[in-house]
Amino acid sequence: MRLIVVGPGRAGGALALAAETAGHEIVGVLSRRHVEKWKQLDWDTDLPEADVVFIAVRDEAIAEVAKRIAPYVGDAGVVAHLSGFTPVVALHEIQERGTAVGGFHPLQSLPDPETGSRALAGSFVGIDGDPLGVDVLTHLASSLDMEPFRLDDASRPAYHAAAAAAANFVVTALAVSGDLFESAGIDPKVSRPLVETAVANVFEKGPAASLTGPIARGDTETVVGHLTAAHEVSEHVGRQFKLMAEATTIRAGREEDLRRWK
Repeated sequence: MRLIVVGPGRAGGALALAAETAGHEIVGVLSRRHVEKWKQLDWDTDLPEADVVFIAVRDEAIAEVAKRIAPYVGDAGVVAHLSGFTPVVALHEIQERGTAVGGFHPLQSLPDPETGSRALAGSFVGIDGDPLGVDVLTHLASSLDMEPFRLDDASRPAYHAAAAAAANFVVTALAVSGDLFESAGIDPKVSRPLVETAVANVFEKGPAASLTGPIARGDTETVVGHLTAAHEVSEHVGRQFKLMAEATTIRAGREEDLRRWK
């Protein structure tokens, strides 16, 4: 396919690199900054012919960018955004001009284009839009070895909150854990097998059966000791640890224990 990327940053750049590796052509990019790897297209001029134009900008800018490029995408087969939160209806100005629209949200962490491009294969991707948009985007996903699933506009807020929790709350927990390990003079890497097993257990057995440790068994004295140790590292680590301990206590169904160690 011939692709154009508007906003070749972390997500757009990752998709562009993965698409090139899979044999697709990046016709060009629209960007506020110069990108040497791909041909720089001019804003407010007719875009070259392309099968898909991807809008890969911040959520709050999608509607504005769609309105700006709407007069210039006449030769595009589909225009799609990469957001998991913004509804596809945000592209209505393009749709009203007769171009198919869609959404293509890779359910993957994309910290930079290079790392993200390698992570896309095997990942799931939420797809929605016009029938033509869905067909084209599904075909593209398959060519990138991605697993497509339907994601309608009404489901996007809950879906994206779930994705953000899965990706970022885990990072925060591991960051706090790392601070505590380092305060004890231990390399945080020793926890990798523990973390990988815990995550595998969640997907194999479910969260309820996977919770272990002092919170799950109601060992209040140990939990208080953990809270004290976290606060000794720093006020910020202590606050974060306490918030996550509270959330874990609620998840474990032991809310009565909160009063014992608060």
